[in-house]
Amino acid sequence: MAHADREIVENALSPDVVKEIWTGSYDKVLPVTIAGFEISAILPVVLYMFRFGHRRGAGDFLATYGPASGTPAQKRRQTTADRIAAKLAETDELTGFDGDVEKAVLGDLMLCSCLENVRHRLGRDQPVQRVAPTHYLASWIDLPYNVTNLRYVPEMIVAMLTNRRTGDYVTQTQETDLTRFPVLNRYEENPLFRAFGQGVNRRSGSSSDLASDCFDETDDTVGLDQLLTIRLAQQLQAAPQKVRPSKTQGADAHRISNQRPIAKAAGQRFSDDIRRFVRSYADSAPRHAFVDMLESCIAVGLTTILTSTVEILFHWEATGKVTEVDDQHPAALFVDCSGGADRRLRLRAEQSADDLMRRLERVPVILMTLRLLDCEARSRPRIRSQQVATRPYAGEWLNLLGDLHHDRHPEAPYVALLIEDKAEKLANRVADDHDDMAIMLRDDRDDAPHPVCRLAGGLMTLMGRQPREDLTRLVDSSLAVGRPNGLAVKRTTTRGSGPGTRRRRDVRALVFTDSVLDYLVHLHMLPGPKGGTDANIVSFLAFLRDDYGLHVDTEPPGVTISNEILGRNRAVLERRLRDLGLLIGVNDAERMKRLTPRFEIAGGD
Repeated sequence: MAHADREIVENALSPDVVKEIWTGSYDKVLPVTIAGFEISAILPVVLYMFRFGHRRGAGDFLATYGPASGTPAQKRRQTTADRIAAKLAETDELTGFDGDVEKAVLGDLMLCSCLENVRHRLGRDQPVQRVAPTHYLASWIDLPYNVTNLRYVPEMIVAMLTNRRTGDYVTQTQETDLTRFPVLNRYEENPLFRAFGQGVNRRSGSSSDLASDCFDETDDTVGLDQLLTIRLAQQLQAAPQKVRPSKTQGADAHRISNQRPIAKAAGQRFSDDIRRFVRSYADSAPRHAFVDMLESCIAVGLTTILTSTVEILFHWEATGKVTEVDDQHPAALFVDCSGGADRRLRLRAEQSADDLMRRLERVPVILMTLRLLDCEARSRPRIRSQQVATRPYAGEWLNLLGDLHHDRHPEAPYVALLIEDKAEKLANRVADDHDDMAIMLRDDRDDAPHPVCRLAGGLMTLMGRQPREDLTRLVDSSLAVGRPNGLAVKRTTTRGSGPGTRRRRDVRALVFTDSVLDYLVHLHMLPGPKGGTDANIVSFLAFLRDDYGLHVDTEPPGVTISNEILGRNRAVLERRLRDLGLLIGVNDAERMKRLTPRFEIAGGD
C-alpha cells in the first residue's frame, strides 16, 4: 500500500521531490537514520573512525571465519560461535583447544565475553552479529556486517566528541587543532584509544595503513576477554576498508559528516560526560564494569539528546525558532527506582513514559514540515545566495525555515504559493480514494493551517504508520530497553472496555539498572568545571533532574504523583545505592547521606 501511495505522490510532485521527502529522517535536526539500532555495537565503530578518520566498510571477518562457499546471506547464517572456535583452534596463537569439549568451551567463552548472537539468542549454533568493545582491536572485526545498521549513530558521536567547529566533515586532526578526541593524527592521545588500546603498537609506516597496528605479546595487562578479541582480530590481518562510494553519497560516502544534533546543550553535555568518565575511570574500574558503565553513558546521552530534540521541535513548531542553548532541556520523566518490583511506582513511570510516546506521534509531521520547507527554500535563488551554514549546527537554517513557516521572511509568500500548488496537485490525485484528505489539502478558509502543515499531514497519512514505528524503535534503542545496562523496560498489556474491543500494546517505564546507577553516581562524583562536587544524596537527585530530566522524588510536569509514592521511590533508590556500596549514611540528616565511588578517580582531567 505504501508503495502505491508513493507512486501517487511521485505523479503529483515529481520523483526528485519525493526522493527528498519520503523518509522519516532529517539530518539537520538529528543526524541519524530514524530506525532501531543496537547500542552495544557502537563503540567498536567509534574506535575505528577515530583511528582511521573515515567510515568503516567491509572487512574480512566473513571470509576468514565463514564457510568457503554460498551466498553472503548463507555465509552469515553459518558463521556461528562453533565455527569461529574451530577456526581459532587451528591457529598457533591459541593452543590446547583441539578436542570437541575444548572447542565448546572456547565458543562459550567468546559468547560470554566478546561476541553476541543475532537477536541476543543463546547457543553456539546461532549466527553471530556483534562484537563487544573489550579492546581496541574489536574495531578490526566488521560486525555488524553493514555499518549502516547502526543508523549513523557512531558518526554523530564522533562528530560531537571531536567538536570540529567548521567544515562539513570530520577530518584528520592537525597539530594545531585543540581537541580532546584526535582523529588519525595523534590518535594515541584519544581517551578512548588509551582506554581500550592496551598493548597496541604501530609498526613503522603511515598511521593510515590499515595493517599498521599490532599487539605486543609481552603485554600482561589484558584480561581473557580482551585476549580473545585480540586473537579474533589478528586472524584478519588488517582493519576493514573504508566505505565504498554509493549512489546517494557518491565519492564522499566514506567521509564522517560533521553534522551534529540541534540539541546543542545535550550534545555538549554528552561529550563532556564521556570524556570525564573515560579519563577518570578507565584505569581503575574492572574492564567488564567499565564497558557496562560506558554503554550506560551512551544510553543516557542518546536519550537526553533525543528527548531534548523533541522539546526543541515542539518549540520550533509553535514559534519558528530553535530554542536558545541555555533554555534547552530534555523531557521530564519519572523513574521507577524499583525496576518494576513496586506496582505503584511502575504504573507512575509507565504513565510518564506514555505521555512522551503520545507526544512523539506529532514529531514525524514536524519533520515532514521541515523537509518540505527545506526543499523549497533550497530552490529559491535569493535564499541560496545567503549561504546559511547548516554544519556543524543547523540552528540558523531552521530559524530561516521557521520564518518561512510563520510568514516573517520576504520569500515566505512565494514558498507558500509553491507548496499550495503541490497540495492542490496531490489533492487532485487522491480525490477518488481519499476524499477527506483532498478536502483537507484544499482548505482555503481564512483560518486554515499553513499549506505546508496541510501538505505534511497528507503526506504522513499516505506514508502510514511506518515513520512513527521507526521513531519508536529509535527511542527504544536509545533507552536500551530491557538490556542490563539500559534505561527502560517494556511490557505488553491488553486493554479494552469489552469483548472485541481489547487490544495489545507496549508500555514502557524508565528504570535505573545497576549499571546505570553505577555510571551516574561515578559521573556525579567527578569534580566539575569549577572543581569539587557535593556528594550528598540531595545534590545527586538534583543532578539527575536538572541535567537529564530524570525525576525520582519530584513529579514531572503533567504527571500527578502523591508525596507518599515519591518518598517510597526515594527510599528504594537509597536502599539500592547502599546495596551497591555507593551510599553511606552518617545519620538520618539528608545532607549526611554521602555518595562514595567504588572505583578510584584518576587525578586531574
